[in-house]
Amino acid sequence: MTIPEVDERNATGSFHGLRVLDFSTTIAGPHCSRMLADTGAEVIKIEAAEGETMRIRPPVRNGCSSLFGQLNAGKKSVVLNLKSPQAIDVVRQLVKDADVLVENFRPGVMRRLKLDYASLQPLNPKLVYCSISGYGQSGPSAELPAYAPVIHAASGHDMAHLAYQPGRIRPDYCGIYHADILTGVYAFGAISAALYQRHLTGNGQHIDVSMLESMLTLTPNEVQNAQFNVPPPSRPMFGPVETADGYVMAAIASEKTFQGLVRAAGRPEWVDDPRFAKYADRRAHWTELMDGVESWSRTVTTEKCLADLNAHGVPCSAYRTVAEVMRDPQIAHRGALSEVEDGGGTFKVTNQPFRMSGARVAAGKRSPALGEDTRAFLGESGFSEEQIAAVMGK
Repeated sequence: MTIPEVDERNATGSFHGLRVLDFSTTIAGPHCSRMLADTGAEVIKIEAAEGETMRIRPPVRNGCSSLFGQLNAGKKSVVLNLKSPQAIDVVRQLVKDADVLVENFRPGVMRRLKLDYASLQPLNPKLVYCSISGYGQSGPSAELPAYAPVIHAASGHDMAHLAYQPGRIRPDYCGIYHADILTGVYAFGAISAALYQRHLTGNGQHIDVSMLESMLTLTPNEVQNAQFNVPPPSRPMFGPVETADGYVMAAIASEKTFQGLVRAAGRPEWVDDPRFAKYADRRAHWTELMDGVESWSRTVTTEKCLADLNAHGVPCSAYRTVAEVMRDPQIAHRGALSEVEDGGGTFKVTNQPFRMSGARVAAGKRSPALGEDTRAFLGESGFSEEQIAAVMGK
């Protein structure tokens, strides 16, 4: 069963009519607010006159970053100089008509600007105010600076990952910012829950999202193993299986997949082998099992190995590059990529990984130029040309 195609001419996003003031920068906050934009919200990205840092991150074409576009497609860009008292007054006026505010400054910054939840709540009791930070809004680590790689290390994630790399003692380098994306998704979920609660009570609230705690949720096994004496396996369960021309990943996580694996490898007698028949014994002899499997897999190509594993119901995949995944017919079938335009041309961005039968979920068609919506948006909000010029900081 699949969700039927949504009629794009008639469907709206689930958050259609919602107004979001987005003070966030870099990745975690912008990822959250782009999820809100993709689900129909009007997202007003507030930037300084020089623009946020992601605007200069490569790939940059004709002065426009497609990485910035990936994170900010479908938003409006409004330039405000938050060092100006007049700009703070403008924000306080805008808050009165806003539904959600997202910020990921270090704790204390919005309070010093008098734009924290306590200062804004009296102006709009229905406001859902979401703060994203490295360690949370309070506690001994709250005001420490934090970026995703720091949080990866601080959360135990990197050492947990290292424990699955036999013979290695140096933690990996980091280039993929799991903490940012994960925290942005948790923030989106919390905002959605708060909006539902507001529907019931009429009141907004303050949401405090911690990157550290978000990352900790990625290690459920390790959280339990840290509390109890669980001996480490001789060889990690999930790792590359060598073929004649590469590697595949085979996930053996059930009796059925174990039986499929050994039959694909031409060793059906191992189903009843006392070393492997029961899960506990199998884990104790995992190195022997996988060495035996690789004595088969090394004799066949990756393509042949995958075909045999799939024929026996074993979840598996080749190790692919992102470029290869983007060419996958499944990605095309799902419409997982959208084309976005900015001043540098067009580029593809990922859509949200969920579809809804009664609502539109899609990336906006444009990534905004710095401040391109300032005059129109503030003018529609009742500010004069003189007021607008005074708060832009140019």
